[in-house]
Amino acid sequence: MTTLLVILAIVVAILLVLIVLVQNPKGGGLTSGFSSSNNIMGVQRTGDFLEKGSWGLAIALFVLALLINLNATAPAGNSTSPSNSRIQEQIDKTAVPSSLPAMKEGNTADTTKK
Repeated sequence: MTTLLVILAIVVAILLVLIVLVQNPKGGGLTSGFSSSNNIMGVQRTGDFLEKGSWGLAIALFVLALLINLNATAPAGNSTSPSNSRIQEQIDKTAVPSSLPAMKEGNTADTTKK
C-alpha cells in the first residue's frame, strides 16, 4: 500500500511541476498564446483552469504525504521487523544512569554574596 501511495505521489509531483512550468509568472503562459483569438475560438479561462489544477495537485500531494506518513508509521500487528527488535534490545541493555552525585557543602553553585 505504501509503495502505491509513493508512486502516486511521484506522479502528482511531476504533474504539478509541469503545470507550474506551463504558467507564466506575469499572467501570460498558455493564455498569452490564445489572447488574439479569445473571441473566435472561445478559449477564455485557461489561466483559471491552470490555477485550479495547480491548487488541486498541491492539495492532492499534501494529502498523499499525510497518508504515506500515517501508513508507514502504523503498527503492523504483533509482527516487529528485525531492525526494530535489535534497536529495542540495545535500549533494554543500556544501563539506566544513576542519580546525580550529591554536592559537598563547600561546593555550591551559588556565587552571590550576601
